[in-house]
Amino acid sequence: MPSTTTAPSGAKPGKKKGRRARLIVILLVLAVVGGIAFGAYWSISTVRASFPQTKGTIDLKGLKGPVDVKRDGNGIPQIYADSAEDLFMAQGFVQAQDRFWEMDVRRHMTSGRLSEMFGKSQVKTDEFLRTLGWHRVAKKEYDSKLSPETKKYLQAYAKGVNAYLDGKAGKEISLEYAALEFENDYKPQKWTPVDSVAWLKAMAWDLRGNMQDEIDRSLMTSRLGPSQIKDLYPDYPYDRNKPIVQEGAYDPVTGKFSSDADDSQTQSGTGATGTGTGTGTRTGTGGTAGTGTGTGTGTGTGTAGSGTAGSGTGAAGTGVAGGTPPPNGLQSQLSGLSDVLDEVPDAGLGSNGNGIGSNSWVVSGAHTITGKPLLANDPHLAPQLPSVWYQMGLHCRSVSAKCQYDVSGYTFSGMPGVVIGHNQDIAWGMTNLGADVTDLYLEKFTADGYQFGEKVLPFTTREEKIKVAGGKTKTITVRETNNGPLISDRDDELVRVGKKAQVDSAAPDRGEGYGVALRWTALTPGKSMDAVFELNRAKDFKQFRKAAASFEVPSQNLIYADTKGNIGYQAPGKIPTRGKGDGSLPAPGWDPKYRWDGYIPQDELPYEYNPKRGYIVTANQAVVGDKYPYKLTTDWGYGARSQRIEDLIKAKTKNGGKISTEDMRLMQTDNSSQIARLLVPKLLKVDISDKHVREAQKLLEGWDYTQDADSAAAAYFNAVWRSILQLSIGTKLPKELRVKGQCLWVDHASDTRPADEDKKVRECGERDADSAQPDGGDRYFEVIRKILNDEDNDWWKSPGNRTDKETKNRDQLFARALADARWDLTAKLGKDIDTWSWGRLHRLTLKNQTLGTDGPGWIQWVLNRGPWKLGGGEATVNATGWNAAGGYDVIWVPSMRMVVNLKDFDKSKWINLTGASGHAYSDHYTDQTSKWVKGELLPWSFSKKGVDDSTSDTLVLKP
Repeated sequence: MPSTTTAPSGAKPGKKKGRRARLIVILLVLAVVGGIAFGAYWSISTVRASFPQTKGTIDLKGLKGPVDVKRDGNGIPQIYADSAEDLFMAQGFVQAQDRFWEMDVRRHMTSGRLSEMFGKSQVKTDEFLRTLGWHRVAKKEYDSKLSPETKKYLQAYAKGVNAYLDGKAGKEISLEYAALEFENDYKPQKWTPVDSVAWLKAMAWDLRGNMQDEIDRSLMTSRLGPSQIKDLYPDYPYDRNKPIVQEGAYDPVTGKFSSDADDSQTQSGTGATGTGTGTGTRTGTGGTAGTGTGTGTGTGTGTAGSGTAGSGTGAAGTGVAGGTPPPNGLQSQLSGLSDVLDEVPDAGLGSNGNGIGSNSWVVSGAHTITGKPLLANDPHLAPQLPSVWYQMGLHCRSVSAKCQYDVSGYTFSGMPGVVIGHNQDIAWGMTNLGADVTDLYLEKFTADGYQFGEKVLPFTTREEKIKVAGGKTKTITVRETNNGPLISDRDDELVRVGKKAQVDSAAPDRGEGYGVALRWTALTPGKSMDAVFELNRAKDFKQFRKAAASFEVPSQNLIYADTKGNIGYQAPGKIPTRGKGDGSLPAPGWDPKYRWDGYIPQDELPYEYNPKRGYIVTANQAVVGDKYPYKLTTDWGYGARSQRIEDLIKAKTKNGGKISTEDMRLMQTDNSSQIARLLVPKLLKVDISDKHVREAQKLLEGWDYTQDADSAAAAYFNAVWRSILQLSIGTKLPKELRVKGQCLWVDHASDTRPADEDKKVRECGERDADSAQPDGGDRYFEVIRKILNDEDNDWWKSPGNRTDKETKNRDQLFARALADARWDLTAKLGKDIDTWSWGRLHRLTLKNQTLGTDGPGWIQWVLNRGPWKLGGGEATVNATGWNAAGGYDVIWVPSMRMVVNLKDFDKSKWINLTGASGHAYSDHYTDQTSKWVKGELLPWSFSKKGVDDSTSDTLVLKP
């Protein structure tokens, strides 16, 4: 675009010299590492060519009036316009200035076209993504579901993005395009409205709920019986950790959820609970075989006083819902599927659905120093560079019917509007509800299709052509059943296993084999994009709930506050109801009884408004009590974080105490370990004779259970916790769940040899470190809590090895864990415990999600940043997550933090994980990270005066 100034950026004059010197150093290194040719090509002008213009004026064809883009010292933009179309067009232009590479990669992911950018290495991923068909569903949404107003805004946004792209070569858009030119001749294409809509599908995929648990429970059946699997998936501890909604209940008389109803009314309309039993055989790693019996419950509903008896389902004795006998090849099918899922790139929201969490809570004015609500939010997502979030403000100069937006907060690059934040009247936050919105169906194939009831139905098929940079186009055929796409088709091994699968007589004949289909709410066109704009302009709780009704996927906990002093909560989402089964295991697709039979009506979903206690906490715990008539999920978080937050609020408000914005910030950075509080007293009672192990054990004496980055005790405890999990649980899990490289001598999973033959086989783990089990999350807190005082429980039995004897009880296992942890940290941190610290183990490295992970080493060096030493930990309020099966490195984080002050929005605070810019070596690439690491927050201006006072650069976009 032509401009009247050549100002390249908003950097203050004092910073330019330092930045130029840094670039010169970079280029010298590139000349050595990448070769002289690369060094010459990567001139300073190449590195800086894509930096955005942030001052002066730019002529932008398509605008109806001038637009001001005001950036603060961190490069965060606030946009001012006279019409909604101009506002969203400018949003598209500005986001493309800062983050187009990220946007481009995202749209290629959602459309299954990564191979067009990165070549043959991405073909398998594209095959899977094309099979899911995110972009196809997004197009259907755009064509048939979204409102005309939403379409108009999406078109304006796309127009802004394309105005930025017009006439620019790749290296003028982002440094990564210059790097990509070494590999292929890819050129960015125009942005479309559907590209924006499709991003919501990627968001929903990462937040899809319990699909991995569904796979894992089934895989466990090769080594564990139903009672053991039940031990590893304990019931939610309602007696200890409160659900989100504590006031109100489903009212069977009105058929709605009511804030005035209570659980006794719900109970009167609930049918009898049914139970089911199942048996299974377990082969332990110590050579001990056993049988277990599992129980299941079912709940029926009816009008008050006349419930229908529920039907029960057995625990995971067979690995298929209802105790249905599985094909012999089911274990291999599901293991292969899990591998395929691990290869699907994250949308930046989580490790393929594992470990996803978030904190959000709101405190009413009765408990705050301002007399108005305070609302906090920090979504826990996978670390990404740049951050998955983009901070900005969207302001109509005069709010009217023509231009209804005055909103600020966090959004996604590539999507108009604001996802989390506040407008002039209300504030809102989100955490993952975790609703079970995905089901896997085992499908029976025949020569003519697939079996459903007594019929054979034909597959729905389509061809997909995958273009490959530097290679030949590949054509695949996607098959769908009435449950959804056959995702097992996307792996050759899965196809072979399905064809060879042997089945029990109770299942259909093998025929052409079996496959696995996915049913998922996000594959049905919906209106979630409408909900974003409705939230942005909502003025009260009624309008907020109306917007929530459109927020179909992903299913999120929505928390609310307004300037009038009200607080609230709404559980939205398109959540299925099932005819049979509870969604915890793969279901037999040939049995019509396991089909979804509808969705929970919006007015029957839980909500809360101005509860008497004066606060609401959401942190992925159970949404509502166990008398609620619908099954939202079987796999809640277990409430360790939520209860800690609730306890902190209660402590602060005791005896009339008041909460400040600073108090909310301190709560967000709370590092207390709940599992340490439980275990350390027991660990200190274990008699240790080895002086070096005893030296480490003494670190736990007097420790306050706080996991600060400089804490040696936190480092040692977490190593002990990791060893406890490995010895008690990890040694008993099947190889499909254990981490790659962990090899054990075990009995055959299916052993038909003579009983007196004691030969074992060596099995090595097969799962990636980020998703292996046991991961150490708060589900395992609950597992260990339940057996802690049962000193001779079978879970405390662990096989011996060449250096250690087998353990037969809790204290023997604890002693071995204390020793193993000592030697683990000696190897990693040194013999001297005075040099140990949790931050040396628990490190965050920010990686560019494409070339920063799979590119040449020199380009990774250019694009990636870190490591940083972090405090916090797994299931801690400051949730810097790590997987105990895989190591200590940080794999998810509070991706942003905000505290909204409803009394004075200009006194709100916020921070992002990285910075506003996606351009490596921009001053705003990671300028917020050091403050984020320290738990600090930035000022968040909202009013016209506040924004003007904090503005460093102003860019005017003119028609």
